[in-house]
This record gives sequence, structure tokens and C-alpha cells, in this order.
Amino acid sequence: MQHLKDSFKHKGKRKQLILALADMGIKDQRILDAFDVVPRHFFLDTAFEDQAYSNMAFQIGSGQTISHPYTVAFQTELLEIQKGDKVLEIGTGSGFQTSILCELGTKVFSIERHSDLHLAAKHVVHHLNYSPKLFFGDGYKGSPLNAPFDKILVTCGAPEIPQELLKQLKVNGIMVIPVGEGTEQKMLKIIKQGETSFSKEEFGTFKFVPMLERTVNK
Repeated sequence: MQHLKDSFKHKGKRKQLILALADMGIKDQRILDAFDVVPRHFFLDTAFEDQAYSNMAFQIGSGQTISHPYTVAFQTELLEIQKGDKVLEIGTGSGFQTSILCELGTKVFSIERHSDLHLAAKHVVHHLNYSPKLFFGDGYKGSPLNAPFDKILVTCGAPEIPQELLKQLKVNGIMVIPVGEGTEQKMLKIIKQGETSFSKEEFGTFKFVPMLERTVNK
């Protein structure tokens, strides 16, 4: 991790990325500002450093990827983040999305089921002086001890909506989750209207790595 340097070149590339995200329809200025602050190249292997600010997904090990910047921004915008929100993130991955949520002033609880990714994300996120609660464990179970949450963000493709996560959402809370069995998922925004009533809206098709089975592998 000796490459954690942020140069003028990197900052310039971030500005270009932000303009591209705005052109693609991301309207929340706070999210664009967060993308300006969080150096995406810190979360990637040095081999990808030059492409870190293109709108691409990259392998980060353990068969996982860091999502396209647009996907991260889009999911974040759907969450309607308010400062101080308590957010549960399923799939820490590289820690980039976690850091964006932290930069937006939320209290983040993030779960990762690959121990190597969990440890690598912890290193970078703490280097950036963010202090989310990072857990190694099963995303399907959520974090009942820390529930309820204002917002829940799932960053991997779920075959169906995990009921356990719905239980951990506050009334009027929002869950953003890509749902689908195959290589593509529908992006859903779910609002919990009452203890057992939910509204559901669809926001296009995306490709995520699958939310893995309910076992934790080292």
C-alpha cells in the first residue's frame, strides 16, 4: 500500500470524472464533491492507477470488483442520504463506496465476507481518516445488534430481497439493492412504509458480482 499518494494529476483526473458523472445524470452536488475528496486510485492495484478515474469496474481480488464510479454515485443518490444517517452497507469490497458514505457524514456499518478484502479496505479507509464500523461476516444476516438503520445499501447482486435486512430498516428508511438471479440485476429502491409494508421502485439494469451464499469463507 506504499502507493497512497494523491498527486495533482490524480486530482485533475477526478475533476474529469466528476464532469462525466454529472453528464450522465448525477445531480446531487454533495456526491460529486465526495468523489472529488476520496481518491479512487487508493482502492485499486497500482497496475490500474492510470485508469482509476475512468468509468470502469476493476477486479480487486477474491473474484470481486470495485463498481463503476457511475454505479456507486447512482446507488448513493437513490439512498437520499442525510447527514447523520445510520447506513448498513452489504459488501465493503474495496472500501471506496464506504468512504463515499463516510464523506457524506453518515455513520457506516459495513459487512464483507472475504477476510482479505475486509482487511485491505480497513487499511485504506483508516488511512483516509474515516471511522466506519467494518465487519467480517455474512451480509444476508445484516447487523441486528446495530439495527435499525436509516438506509441499507447492497453492493452485490442478490437473488431475492433478504427479509432479514428489511427487518433491520427503520420505518421510512430506504434500501437500495440490485436484485436478479442471472448476470444482470434490476436496481430496486425499497421504502419501508410500515413494519410490514414496503413500496418498491425499479431503476434500470446493472451488473454486479453475486451476493454470495450464506456461508463465510476465509
